[in-house]
Amino acid sequence: MSRHPEVKWAEREDIVYLTILLPDAKNPKVKVDPDGTFTFSATAGTDNNLYELNLGLLEKINAEGSKINIGVRSIICILEKAEKKWWKKLLGGGGKTPHYVKVDWDKWADEDDYTGAPALDDFDMGGMDFSKFGDMGGLGDNTMEDDLEDSDDEEISKPDEKDDDQVKGEHSEAKPPTS
Repeated sequence: MSRHPEVKWAEREDIVYLTILLPDAKNPKVKVDPDGTFTFSATAGTDNNLYELNLGLLEKINAEGSKINIGVRSIICILEKAEKKWWKKLLGGGGKTPHYVKVDWDKWADEDDYTGAPALDDFDMGGMDFSKFGDMGGLGDNTMEDDLEDSDDEEISKPDEKDDDQVKGEHSEAKPPTS
């Protein structure tokens, strides 16, 4: 019996990201049909377990414009949508999403917030100057150092050690003579 690998997904108006998390996959086979059928199979693990996946996507896909990258830890698929529009969900049909299909929050973009920025693999920081982040201000220069110097911890000597004051005899109590 085959197993199902964990799948993460995210989308943009024109593409769908599918990441199959399967470390050390052997003989991975990925097939994308224009009708929106996505199939995957590979073996992995010390017992060479068979992992299979068959997803009926919500809409059609441009199979020729899609890209697949097989890595050591995961298989990343960038599927080009046949029609540029946001999907309400990944899978077609009215059933519940399988437990092994999850949202990829690292790549997720909301439709309302999306401004047509480049895809993540073309991500550019837009000239952002990170050198200013070190000078954020707020607490002062030596706040942490001041806390360390003003410690309420008392120095405690070990029971077999004598304080310097007792060694010098400055604070030793006078003992009455014994008879």
